[in-house]
Amino acid sequence: MKAFHKLISTLTLSLILIFFSLSPACQKKGKEKFSVVEISISEIHKAIKSKKLTCEQLVEIYLNRIERYDQKTKLNSIVVTNSHALERAQKLDKEFQQTGKLRSLHGIPVIVKDNYETKNMQTTAGSEALKGFIPPDDAYQVKKLREAGAVILAKSNMAEWAFSPYQTQSSVSGITRNPYDLSKVPAGSSGGTAAAVAANLGTVGLGTDTGNSIRGPSSHCCLVGIRPTMGLTSRDGIIPLYLRNDISGPMARTVEDAARVLGVIAGYDPKDPITELCQGKVPDNYTQFLDKDGLQGVRVGVFRFYPEMPTADLEVVALFEKAVQDMKAQGAKIVDPFRISNFGELTNNLWCNTFRHDVNEYFDSLGEKAPVKNLTEVYNSGKFSLYIKKRLYKALEVPVSEEPQCQDVYHEPRNIRFRKAVLKAMEDQGVDVIVYPTWNNPPRTLTNPKEQPGDNSQLIPPHTGMPALNVPMGFTKKKLPTGLQVVGKLFHEPQLIRVAYAYEQATNHRRPPKKFD
Repeated sequence: MKAFHKLISTLTLSLILIFFSLSPACQKKGKEKFSVVEISISEIHKAIKSKKLTCEQLVEIYLNRIERYDQKTKLNSIVVTNSHALERAQKLDKEFQQTGKLRSLHGIPVIVKDNYETKNMQTTAGSEALKGFIPPDDAYQVKKLREAGAVILAKSNMAEWAFSPYQTQSSVSGITRNPYDLSKVPAGSSGGTAAAVAANLGTVGLGTDTGNSIRGPSSHCCLVGIRPTMGLTSRDGIIPLYLRNDISGPMARTVEDAARVLGVIAGYDPKDPITELCQGKVPDNYTQFLDKDGLQGVRVGVFRFYPEMPTADLEVVALFEKAVQDMKAQGAKIVDPFRISNFGELTNNLWCNTFRHDVNEYFDSLGEKAPVKNLTEVYNSGKFSLYIKKRLYKALEVPVSEEPQCQDVYHEPRNIRFRKAVLKAMEDQGVDVIVYPTWNNPPRTLTNPKEQPGDNSQLIPPHTGMPALNVPMGFTKKKLPTGLQVVGKLFHEPQLIRVAYAYEQATNHRRPPKKFD
């Protein structure tokens, strides 16, 4: 009899286990067993092809991670998720079932900075004055991502109006923190995208860079970030800061993923005339330049202007010296020091405050659909963070005019002189790329804005129009990320990708933040 009761108990337990294993809640939990931590685009596509993963499951996993990590940890990188993301993923799954083919970014969830227009999602540039604004169309780059099969997963927080290179704080969404240390900043202004991609809340992201805002957050969050050549990617549908310096590009955990996204968003767009310059200069894809031996014979100019500053952090400088030696070990020819004659004089007074003109032009282009008429209306609304009040007021002091005060970087005499000097120095010293620390100092504390910032990204790019790339350079003793900046000649992104990929593969500095793995 005891044996019979034991048999009945065993069978009952088995039936209960089977029931729960088939229940929707358990099935959903089972889907999440597929780890997206540090997963790449190619790995996602491999999993989809082998039927280990669907686009819908992938989106569900990321949305669950956003819910679990972004708010509960106070990372606060995401402003809003896309309510149509799952529907979009389902359609992409159906397409794959019917065709057996994957588009270049098929099913890939992308985090988009909140100054890119998205036709079915709020776009605010971090400003409470624009809260609730749904653009009539996608920005050019968002449109290209959708055409490539991407899923716009969420809009990320940003420094309000992209004003700050140091922090990511907005009146629409508050403060974003650094996933490697929640007491630190992720830099600005694309800090929301950087924090989200670093914490594996999306596969890749888009940022904008006026003077730091892709490269700085990428450095602070252990990412690869590309500021393309001025004219390689369209600014159409992006709320401007200083249009003459604004450019946009990918932020990713690997050089390969950044190259994949760049291949989708690069190209001529009639709505942004400056992109005429890229015609005939965009390769079929940038992944063909992923070469582990890409540093062999490359002449690397070590620009010591930044690491020799008295305020440079000694740990960051030591990591930079190690990076130079690592590049040498991979076959690079090191030109040290690399000098640019009259650098201080050439870089004096290069900035030009065109914000009022550019943002008013943007609002005018929206016609009746504009959320506000002009910058004066934004200021008078009082709907902005206190820390940008002086910056807004200063912008309003610039007289209203039909033309901006300064020409773009290809036509403004000051910029032409500077670019010619840099290119001449590269030619005279036989240099293919220039390197220096992206930031001289580790991420500073949120509550202590007087800490030394160390931003090194405000001069060569953007004011020459030349491209630059940040790649992880290692961690300080307090486990804070640092970044190596690689600068190339106009439209020489293939060279940057070769160099960065070879360095990345040789050093493997990328690590996920522990609290988010």
